[in-house]
This record gives sequence, structure tokens and C-alpha cells, in this order.
Amino acid sequence: MEKVETSFNDMQTVKRNFFAMRNGVIADALRRAGSPFRIIFGLNLPQIAEIAAKWAPDSQLAERLWANATTRESMLLAPMIVDRDRFTIDDARRWIATIPAHEVADVMCLKLLRNVSYANTLAVELAESESPMIRYTGVRLMFNLAAKNPAAALEFANNILAVETDNACLTVARQLREECEFLLEE
Repeated sequence: MEKVETSFNDMQTVKRNFFAMRNGVIADALRRAGSPFRIIFGLNLPQIAEIAAKWAPDSQLAERLWANATTRESMLLAPMIVDRDRFTIDDARRWIATIPAHEVADVMCLKLLRNVSYANTLAVELAESESPMIRYTGVRLMFNLAAKNPAAALEFANNILAVETDNACLTVARQLREECEFLLEE
């Protein structure tokens, strides 16, 4: 019998990694909790980060993963492998406009946006959006930047708390205020 060699493209390789690490218990819990994704492998963030560590920064693959909006793990992996040096503020705005869940916003802010040179400008801009998800992303991003300038982040949080009506944004803004107050204690 002749040996057949099979090669996979990058996207297939990523999906095979997702499949190998899948966790049905977590996937079912996420579905019951209302996750908006049609496909959920149930990977946790350390597992997704482990997959990301196998890849050099790759904006093309990251864009393909981000566009795969039906799969939770694809959208969580994309911010981890995108080339930060080539990820412009316009790219950030485009991705942020399509964030389907708070978990994706959290990972994007933690793994990508807090590390870009325009992070503070972007956080302020996002907080002024009419979209609750975009505002949430702005507040979450500022939370990730708070240690760099806690006084400015505290003012940001207080401004958000004065006008915000969305529960998710309010929760993160309160946490941001508490964190800043802690950082500013003498």
C-alpha cells in the first residue's frame, strides 16, 4: 500500500489543533450561557495561547481567523497572532466593529490592543461610541492601560460612570475605578 502524504493549509492546521483540544463540557456550558457562536470547541485561554505560540505573527492568517466569526476559538486566536506592528488603528476599528461577545473584546484588549501605540487614543474614541459593545471595548482597553496612568484612567472611569447605562460597561467602569483608586493609594 502506498503511503499518502497529506498537507494542510494554515487554517486547517489551526482547526485541527482546536479539534484536538476540544472540551465538550466547556462548550456546552458556553452554549447554555448564551454564547453567540455556532461553533464552540470549548478551549480555555491557556490552550488558545498554546496554539498561538506555534505561530509567528501572521496578519493574513489572523484576518482569516477573525473573518471566521462563527467559531469562538478563531476569534479568540486572531488577536494573539496578528502582527501588532502592522495592525493599524483602522484595522482595530474594523475588527472592533464586528466583536460579537464580551469575551472576544476582553481577549482583544488584553492580547493585542493594550500593546499598540495608539491604545489610549483608541480607548477614548471607543468610549464615545453609540454601540454598547464598542463602548465596553473602550472601557476594557482602558482597564488594561490603567497601571500606566492611573490618574487619567480614574478620570476616564468617572466620566463613563456619570453617563453610562449599559450594565456590562458599568461593571467594567466600576472595576476600573476601584483598580485606579487602589493604584493611587499612598
